[in-house]
Amino acid sequence: MKKLAPLFVIIAASLWGVDGIVLRPALYNLPVPLVVFIESIIVVLLLSPFLRTHLPAIKKLSKADLLYFFIVGIFGGAIGTMAITKALFYVNFVNLSVVILLQKLQPVFALFLAAILLKEKLPKIFFLWASLAIVGAYLMTFGLHLPNFDTGKHTAIAAILSLIAAISFGSSTVFSKRALKNVSFELGTYLRFAFSSIIMFVVSLSTGDIFSIGMLSTTQIAVFILIAFTTGGAAIFLYYFGLKYITASVATICELAFPLTAVVLDYFVRGTVLSFIQWLGILILIASILKVSGITFQSSKK
Repeated sequence: MKKLAPLFVIIAASLWGVDGIVLRPALYNLPVPLVVFIESIIVVLLLSPFLRTHLPAIKKLSKADLLYFFIVGIFGGAIGTMAITKALFYVNFVNLSVVILLQKLQPVFALFLAAILLKEKLPKIFFLWASLAIVGAYLMTFGLHLPNFDTGKHTAIAAILSLIAAISFGSSTVFSKRALKNVSFELGTYLRFAFSSIIMFVVSLSTGDIFSIGMLSTTQIAVFILIAFTTGGAAIFLYYFGLKYITASVATICELAFPLTAVVLDYFVRGTVLSFIQWLGILILIASILKVSGITFQSSKK
C-alpha cells in the first residue's frame, strides 16, 4: 500500500477538483464562514463515534503535536478554504481563470517550507520534474495565452484571495506532514476537522454568519452531506494516508491533479474545448507527476 501513497494524494486532489466544478456552486448564496464551518462540523460528527478508540492516542499527544494540528486547522481548514471559496464566488466559478492560478503557485510555497521546516532533501532531478509539472499545469489551463482576467469587477480581489489560498494550502501541506508524525491518518483526519470546526465556529459566530444557518435549503444540506463523504472528509482521509508515506514536497506536486480534474470536468460540464497545447500540457503534467512519484521511492530506498 505504501507504494500507492502518491496515488491516494492524487485521488484526493482530483476530488477537490470535482468539488469546485460540481458541488460548491450550489452553496453560492451562503456566507463563506458558515459554509466552511458546516463542512467541518459534519465530518466531526460523522467521525465522533470512532473517537472512543482513539482517546488513548490523543492523551499521549504532546502540546507540540496538537499545536501543529491547530496550525493546519488555521491554514488549511479556515484561511485557505475560506479564501478559495470566496474567490470562486467572486468569479462565478469560472475556475479556469484567476482562481486556478493558486494550484500553480502552491507547490512553490510548499517546496520552500518543506526545505526550511522539515529539512526535506530531494535529488536535483526532482526539481526539474517539479518545474515541468508546474509548466504543464499552466499550459493545460491557459495554453500559450495569458490568464483570462475578464471575470468581473471582483477579479483583483479574487486574485488576492487565490494567492492567500496558495500560501495557506502550501503551508497546510507542510504542517500536515509534521502533524501526522505521531498519529495515524485516521486520527489525523479527525483532529484536522475538529480544530477547523472550532476555529470556524468562532469565526462564524463573531461575524454573525452562524445565524444564517436557517438559509440552508434541502438541496444545500444534501450537498454538504455529499461533500463530507467525498470531497471533504473522504478526500482528507485519503490525502493523509498518502501523506504519511511520502514527503510534503512530493505531495504538493501530486496535488496538481486538482487543476487537471478541473480542466477535464470543465470540458464535460461546460463543453470547454481544449487546444493542442493544452493537451500537451496535460501530458507533461501527468508524466511529471508520475516521475516525481517514482523519485520519492527511489530516494527512500537509499
